[in-house]
Amino acid sequence: MTIEETQAEILSEFEYLEDWLDKYQQLIDMGQTLPAGDEQLKQDKNLIRGCQSRVWIDCSKEGDLLHFRADSDAVITKGIVSLLLRIYDGHTPKEILDTNLYVLDKIGLHEHLSPTRANGLVAMVEQIRDYARRNL
Repeated sequence: MTIEETQAEILSEFEYLEDWLDKYQQLIDMGQTLPAGDEQLKQDKNLIRGCQSRVWIDCSKEGDLLHFRADSDAVITKGIVSLLLRIYDGHTPKEILDTNLYVLDKIGLHEHLSPTRANGLVAMVEQIRDYARRNL
């Protein structure tokens, strides 16, 4: 599935949810699908700076594709990072860097996050893009 197709799929999952409490619950449910991070993941080098909660993202390269692992100590943030991994995992660095990440705005995520969570979201996306730049 392309990044574009994944974003369209996520949009369709969120479009029937009108209340933001339901959207938060959807994010929490998504976060529960992430496997718990081990001590190798939860190293300081993988910690995302600027997040209100603790978030770790790690990247490995398999052939031309990047694969991400992540975890967070907060349920909503874990949901957000799982959404990002769903979008970016298993794609090439070029695909990641060429992507217009519109789904976050379309589902209203940016406008419904606290400023510190919004900053953390930007930091997570930037870290993923930085991994892509380093692996071009």
